[in-house]
Amino acid sequence: MSSFLLTLHIVLSVVLVAVILLQPGAKGGGLGSSFGGGGANTAFGAQGAAPVLAKITYYVAACLLATSLLIEYRVVKENRSVLDKIPEPKPAAAAPKPTAPAPTAPAPSAPAGPSTGTTKK
Repeated sequence: MSSFLLTLHIVLSVVLVAVILLQPGAKGGGLGSSFGGGGANTAFGAQGAAPVLAKITYYVAACLLATSLLIEYRVVKENRSVLDKIPEPKPAAAAPKPTAPAPTAPAPSAPAGPSTGTTKK
């Protein structure tokens, strides 16, 4: 059932794209003019294929929405998630602690000489 819904959803989406592309645009063209040219107007009446394709678009879009909701309902009902497919990370093996470097002799301090500090007056 799930594969049937998914296949139907994909087919409906492709059909919806095709029906939208076949509709005439603002200039009266569209991909439909390449298949029928001027003869398309006589086959669908004086207005052309625009009303028929518009109705088909509404019905296909409604069916696409319905299949989307059905697929989502089934996913929620089965309590599935994409995140369930990700395996849990395994804890890394305890790495040996690095040994601290041997302490080195302290750096020599600056030689003590006459102070050049200024005093406030």
